[in-house]
Amino acid sequence: MDRDAPHATVETPFAPDSRVWMIAGPTASGKSAYALDLAERTGAEIVNADSMQIYAGLRVLTAAPSPEEEARAPHHLFGVADAAEGWSVGRWQAAAIEALRDIAARGRPAIVVGGTGLYFRALTHGLADVPPVPESQREISGLLYAAQGEGAFRDLLRPLDPAAEARIESGDRQRLVRAHAVAVATGRALSDWQADTRPVLQPGEWSGVVLDPPRAALYDRCDARLGLMVQNGALDEVAAMEARGLDPALPALKAVGYRELAAHLRGETSLDQALDAARQETRRYAKRQLTWFRNQTADWTRLDPLPVSQPAAG
Repeated sequence: MDRDAPHATVETPFAPDSRVWMIAGPTASGKSAYALDLAERTGAEIVNADSMQIYAGLRVLTAAPSPEEEARAPHHLFGVADAAEGWSVGRWQAAAIEALRDIAARGRPAIVVGGTGLYFRALTHGLADVPPVPESQREISGLLYAAQGEGAFRDLLRPLDPAAEARIESGDRQRLVRAHAVAVATGRALSDWQADTRPVLQPGEWSGVVLDPPRAALYDRCDARLGLMVQNGALDEVAAMEARGLDPALPALKAVGYRELAAHLRGETSLDQALDAARQETRRYAKRQLTWFRNQTADWTRLDPLPVSQPAAG
């Protein structure tokens, strides 16, 4: 088929008039393979919506597309940031908007694929235009949380932002502290700022699917691909990143499996122990993703995962 005729008679699960197709799902569910197959059949271009695949230097560990896969269809926002940078959701949103505009100008559909739920939400619901919060207030809110504990801190937050206090899950210190800091610094609840958001993409411009594989099969695939990642160079990637002496708090260094493999390289664990720990963390991460998509994208079409030839595929 002519790849410059993207909407020819190719059957897809997406709304026929949508120009942006979104493919979400947990890690190891086969999103990348599905997106690439669809792009080749339709002439679409692929836009990354995975917060770890943004960063260069961890292609294997983050299951980013290989150079050979990227050559099969246009890819955008993969490996575009150095690990020393910390991309926010807002920065990704701005880059994604630019990529989507360029793709639309070429008359092609776009496939936004990944497992970072907040990225999809940034396009379909928008981001709150919250004024900058002074670092001093963020520190004060953090110290209050540390001194009083979560229960008492929630009592402080509740009159300032009752919706946020009720919505934020137990143990989510970061979001609780942010909600408190925003409310104190701006005089307005974070929930009210968020209510003013406008979506980047309007209804009808996009449609989405979630790959929702059986839990046991997904976990088996998560387990299988960690070993393949090591065989394909994940340890070398982690070693090169560790040699840079970067701040461990940087987002790139929070890639699933990074901490465990780095501990092995420092001689703190055996490789088998590191892999076992990484597999457990990968399964936990997949479970969190499944929960998020179940709660936040209930109206998206659910698909069984397509067969994936390589367990390392995303």
